Amino acid sequence: MENVIEKEAMFKLTYGLFVLSVNDGSKDNGCIVNTVSMLTDNPKRITVYVNKLNYTEQMIRRSGKFNVSVLTESAPFEIFRQFGFSSGRDVYKFAGKTYPRTSNGLYYIPEHTNAVISAKVTDMLDYGTHTLFVAEVTEAKVLSSEPSVTYEYYFAHIKPKPGAAAEEKKDPKLHRWVCKICGYVYEGESLPADYICPLCKHGAEDFEQID
Repeated sequence: MENVIEKEAMFKLTYGLFVLSVNDGSKDNGCIVNTVSMLTDNPKRITVYVNKLNYTEQMIRRSGKFNVSVLTESAPFEIFRQFGFSSGRDVYKFAGKTYPRTSNGLYYIPEHTNAVISAKVTDMLDYGTHTLFVAEVTEAKVLSSEPSVTYEYYFAHIKPKPGAAAEEKKDPKLHRWVCKICGYVYEGESLPADYICPLCKHGAEDFEQID
């Protein structure tokens, strides 16, 4: 084999999808992440990598705690749009309905999830574009028996197909590009060369024009 790195090979790794929620004393916020895993069993510790471009990452640094809502295969695309397609700097992610809180005071997603895990940060490691948070579990509850959604399932059954996204276009003067990784659609006169997908944080090279 040639000494090459095909990024598509990395997509074969098994990933779940989660809503990471936080409150830094001033507001509630949340984002979609795909890198939550168990680190130790006694005491129970988990890790989560969060892109530094996410406002949630900065809020966790300030607050030192977070919740993980484990999404299931029944999760509609709207959840990914709600928590992944905009920044908490600009919008309130939990608007429109009432959400419950765990004992640490943070919101969690009660529907289309099978578990919620609360954690307190014990260590933070800087990995350039991402921060690795190591956290001790303070609360964990099973919410349903539905299977957890994986990235592969999301690609195959949840994210909109490029053709469907193109049909939703309203302004004929604008063009659309779809992220080949997560299905996010960018609309504008042109796609900036330094554009970063707000959902999966991949760059402009992973977008393809659909009209």
